[in-house]
Amino acid sequence: MLLDGMTAWLCDAPDLRIVASATTVAELLAIEPEPAEVVVLDLLLADGSEPVANVRRLCDDGRRVLVVSVIPQARHGIDIARAGALGYLTKDHRLPVLADAIREVATGRHAHSPELAFAWSTDDGPGSPRLSGQERAVLVAYASGLTLAATARKAGVSPATARQYLDRVKAKYGDAGRPTYTKLDLADRVREDGLVRYPA
Repeated sequence: MLLDGMTAWLCDAPDLRIVASATTVAELLAIEPEPAEVVVLDLLLADGSEPVANVRRLCDDGRRVLVVSVIPQARHGIDIARAGALGYLTKDHRLPVLADAIREVATGRHAHSPELAFAWSTDDGPGSPRLSGQERAVLVAYASGLTLAATARKAGVSPATARQYLDRVKAKYGDAGRPTYTKLDLADRVREDGLVRYPA
């Protein structure tokens, strides 16, 4: 029912085209007539496969993955994002939100639900440093490609203060066992930790 329902819903979006549908990742990779720009993946598949392993398999195959889940709690989304998924949405969102998320992921951007952002903010697992709101804002802006001066303007602080925030962020990631030295490293941490959330 889920496959049929999503297929019918997404057919209403004129700029989206469904390439294939399948009940498992293995089936998709075997029957897909052409590589899809985005794979919309259910968190829990009927074959009982491991969600993180499914995401990694698709990402290793060069796919952009958007995970959807019937589970309202988004704790699983943390591991999913770390595995390489560019998006995570719970199934209580409306069709336009799902369609917009697919479009975002197709361009390589992140599309995370507010539930995942909340799960990240309360995560106290190893390797997930606690960042203040200002540290997170500076990190996300700078890692997106802005210069230090532009990042500082966006955050409403001086460039020197923005640099201090970035130094603190790097120190916290170092303490968490995830050394972060370059701007590319910072961008990787933003992606891995799902720090860019999809708007409600």
